[in-house]
Amino acid sequence: MKIVVAVKQVAALDEEFELLDDGLGVDPDFLEWSLNEWDDFSLEAALLLTEGAGGDDHEVVVVTVGDEEAEEGLRGCLAKGAHRAVRVWDESLERADTLSVARVLAAAIERESPDLVLCGVQSSDAVNGATGVAVAGYLDLAHVAVVKALEFDAASGTATVQRELEGGVIEVVKVRTPALLTIQTGINEPRYATLRAIKQAGEKPLAVVGLSDVGLDEAAVSAAAGSRLASMAPPEKGGGAQMLEGSPDEIAARIVEIVKERLVG
Repeated sequence: MKIVVAVKQVAALDEEFELLDDGLGVDPDFLEWSLNEWDDFSLEAALLLTEGAGGDDHEVVVVTVGDEEAEEGLRGCLAKGAHRAVRVWDESLERADTLSVARVLAAAIERESPDLVLCGVQSSDAVNGATGVAVAGYLDLAHVAVVKALEFDAASGTATVQRELEGGVIEVVKVRTPALLTIQTGINEPRYATLRAIKQAGEKPLAVVGLSDVGLDEAAVSAAAGSRLASMAPPEKGGGAQMLEGSPDEIAARIVEIVKERLVG
């Protein structure tokens, strides 16, 4: 069994930050990077499936689209048990949108011919929730989104998954592999890498490939794009808090007045 897990190194803002001069990004000095939370659960799901399948003929491959900053996240995945990592990068991907990234991921994943592809439901920075589904579309794979429980029958090549619908209703779906699933947080408890495993991760294969290596060029990626970033700006600040003074009864009475004023307004 081969499982490919698409992962992303996501950015988190410091409390104070500055935008680039062109207004199209955040100054890297104000960013902190880590593996996307949803992808951590996807990786754990892949590891549990291969560990429970028995035998040694199993492989978990993590794939990302990103610059050198993304390698820290890939090494973390290798330390947790992934067997190989692939990083795809080209300068033309610097500000690629979701569909462009999905096109590149699909091309890289197709080279692996996996039995199963796992993606996080969304990333914590962009929060599009579209990458996994778009990858399935490019690869023409059956897919199930927002999976919260997963079982795999290797004999029949069938995955049985649960997904939560509106109102807490649980839908049970059986899908034949190859297929793509987007994984929700809480499906499992991601493991921590041991110090020994972190050291050994440096010896595991981490391939860095370009667009031509996955059968694409800049024109193909541009053609896949569905949007472009127009601008970024800090959120507008409100007028500040109104401090109320007086006894508890006086403050309570003033709160009632304010609520009535707002309701009328």
